[in-house]
Amino acid sequence: MPARRRAPDVRARLLAVGVLVAALVFVAVVALTFGGGGRASQRPAPGEASRPTPEREEAAARSEPVDDLSLDEQVGSLVVLRFAGTTLPDYVERILGDGEAAGVILFADNLTGPGQARALTKSIQKAAGGDALIMVDQEGGPVRNLPWLGPAQAPPDQGDPAAVRATSRQAGRALAEQGFNVVLGPVADVPSVPGSALAGRGFSTDPQIAGERVAAAVRGWQEGGVVATLKHFPGLGAATTNTDDGPATVEGGREELPDLVAFRAGLKADPGLVMLSSARYPGLDPDMLALVSPVVVSLLRDALGFDGVLITDSLESRAVQARLTVEEAAVGSVEAGGDIALTTGRGSWIRVFEALGDRARGDEDFRARVRESAARVLELKRSAGRGGS
Repeated sequence: MPARRRAPDVRARLLAVGVLVAALVFVAVVALTFGGGGRASQRPAPGEASRPTPEREEAAARSEPVDDLSLDEQVGSLVVLRFAGTTLPDYVERILGDGEAAGVILFADNLTGPGQARALTKSIQKAAGGDALIMVDQEGGPVRNLPWLGPAQAPPDQGDPAAVRATSRQAGRALAEQGFNVVLGPVADVPSVPGSALAGRGFSTDPQIAGERVAAAVRGWQEGGVVATLKHFPGLGAATTNTDDGPATVEGGREELPDLVAFRAGLKADPGLVMLSSARYPGLDPDMLALVSPVVVSLLRDALGFDGVLITDSLESRAVQARLTVEEAAVGSVEAGGDIALTTGRGSWIRVFEALGDRARGDEDFRARVRESAARVLELKRSAGRGGS
């Protein structure tokens, strides 16, 4: 009797177990079909999102730091501005904080002494998050915006290559201590005509000697901790008018410009920047100023192999203003293959920034050019942060 009473319990339990197993199988099938194990779902299993996959690795390989920048930030990377006064204005603090300028150029009227200069450059870097380009002209002799620093002698008087290198290294260290990371020099122009506007600023009238000293200066500045800038490509040695003061025309083609000998030597020292001249060179390009000439840029990029940053001479120079607005000059320079538009006039930054941005939003090819130049400027900033080399 007891055995007969237990039999129904056993059958009931077996039936319950069978139902439970069937339910579990059903749940498993559903999970495989619609959950993490099926192709119908893209949701990763716990911890899977952090694992590298071929797709993620390929996407990461295509991504570059420049792509983390908005269009406004990419455009801003192509503009350097100046401001009045010895402290950082609020509007410049905002521009730098928003990433809408690559940095600033400082002049003598911004700088009164070592303590004030260091405080100003610190405030600039604080506003920019530490990656601003802070530029200055400090060629030597009378062309020194920080007159308490060297080089005390003008380039023609700085001596042989070893002396030039040592002088530039010392001056570079002093500039870096004051918070600067780009020097707009050395001059690679070779004065080659009577009354040359660059007679007191070029190292020598002999192209070979000039080239040796230019290369030494580049190495010295960058050993001192600042990025050097060769200028004014393709050469102003045969100009009798300084382009700051008026239009200038330099005759001669590639074989007739002695300045190119010095530029070639200087480029072998690997400067971070080259400054494009605002003169005309009919033997190279009969129509355009050098800073907006694809022919001149191609000479530098393709024939001479320079892949660093190209910066314009001041867009407010009288040589530029005689032919172009600052907007035309900035857009034209980027179209030609240039990278940074150097603005030195009151109100110029906003005009250039808006002109570049408007063109980029309306022209896919121009936007690609902006991205290319912004990537170069980001690399320059990394170089400047490493102390110039």
